[in-house]
Amino acid sequence: MNNPIIDPLQGDFPEVIEEYLEHGVMKCIAFNRRGTLLAAGCSNGSCVIWDFETRGIAKELQDKDCNAAITSVSWSKCGHRILASSANRTLILWDVATGEKVAQTALEKAPLQARLYPGSSTPSKCLVCPVYSPPLIIEMKAGIITALPASVSDGGDGLSVPSRNKVFDETTPHIPACFNKHGDLVYLGNSKGEILIVAHDKAQVRALIPPAVGAVIKNIVFSRNGQYLLTNSSDRIIRVYENMLPTKDGLKALDEMDETLNDLGWVEKLKAIGSKSLVLYREFQDSVTRIHWKAPGFSGDGEWVIGGSASKGEHKIYIWDRAGHLVKFLEGPKEALIDLAWHPVHPIVVSVSYTGSIFIWAKDYTENWSAFAPDFKELEENEEYVEREDEFDIMPETEKVKESEANQDEEVDIITVEHDSTFSDSDLSQEELCFLPATPCPDAPEQQDKGVGNSLKLVENSLSASPLSADAAQNGLAMNHESGHVEVQILKYSSVPFWCSVFLFGVSL
Repeated sequence: MNNPIIDPLQGDFPEVIEEYLEHGVMKCIAFNRRGTLLAAGCSNGSCVIWDFETRGIAKELQDKDCNAAITSVSWSKCGHRILASSANRTLILWDVATGEKVAQTALEKAPLQARLYPGSSTPSKCLVCPVYSPPLIIEMKAGIITALPASVSDGGDGLSVPSRNKVFDETTPHIPACFNKHGDLVYLGNSKGEILIVAHDKAQVRALIPPAVGAVIKNIVFSRNGQYLLTNSSDRIIRVYENMLPTKDGLKALDEMDETLNDLGWVEKLKAIGSKSLVLYREFQDSVTRIHWKAPGFSGDGEWVIGGSASKGEHKIYIWDRAGHLVKFLEGPKEALIDLAWHPVHPIVVSVSYTGSIFIWAKDYTENWSAFAPDFKELEENEEYVEREDEFDIMPETEKVKESEANQDEEVDIITVEHDSTFSDSDLSQEELCFLPATPCPDAPEQQDKGVGNSLKLVENSLSASPLSADAAQNGLAMNHESGHVEVQILKYSSVPFWCSVFLFGVSL
């Protein structure tokens, strides 16, 4: 689509289902950093990588010992590794290019979510949120597991493992957590509705944001630029907070604030730091239906907020702008929605249905030719135009537009690559993996044999009904069955036309 003729007033968000992908029963999805590859975890324990440009399967990662459903997939920063968590309590770190396992870890409880450390190009550290357990920081190669504090008590640092006697939302029996943009801090939300900022290297709470209401936090997500934090609570409200800490060296900023508040108690100090770290920006909800939300998140540029309906039998997607206005409502097939992902660059949303299909929502572009010039006017029908008397007169030399003052002798740099602002923080020490070579799949031998048998049968039936065979029978010529069989075997592999094969068969009799 040509950008100049696209209506600039159209919203930059998807509108219609463009395509759907099918491969087994897919449960969860994740884009790589550039949006060129889409990873999908399946119910049989495999991880399928789709080439999003061609919409074909580029690679399938499968562990022969794992046949349980994949609960989450996560890409490394440069796209060379994928972390897959499964329902059989295992974590597998894959090398995307080679398809080999880098590391594998077994847990005591099934992980519902796992995220790779964003501070490294080839990480082996990850953040895991198991069922009914506090979040864990796991160094997979070294086998080191560190539990993070899930609540704050007046006596000091403490771990609060969710008890089955406490009230939990059935859809989120875990404590959600996520890294910040550069991975030096972990943000987690507990069953009290509190948001904790944790320094994961020391497993220490550094800030506390008190709850607006005492609702269980079910999801917590950072925007790609690290400026906004989103939470989804059991009170059916999506809240967006503005991150007041610098996106880089956030831990250092917390240390500086901590030194200025030594006169306060420990809990009061955490709350004071938390009030300077996160500020409630906006709340989103459906005030009419009061539905629960599924897989909320941000668009690639952080301008839009998205959330799916958690109601059974509904595939509904809501899109708001950051000001809180509902700008688009998308309704798909009568299947429950289980996962959502917004493309990092383009206005494309990918959703996963309960049956395991992936739906690709894209923008329905309409051409607007008035975008060529501000004074361009579209005509509904032909109009007679009367030119002005001096409209096409030759202008004098003095009134001509001045020539460009650009230096015509200046060399143009065609080698230096300008950095995209969307990926300005890319680690250039290692080249990103954006595409995978396609591996052709050979045809099944059974299909080839079946095709040969059908062609042989077709030739034999045609010969039995041909005029040459009838004439040969009337003239008393006997057909040599064995020789005829040999001729047919030769002709079935040839590429000569059908009438030639019949003629040659008649001559050989």
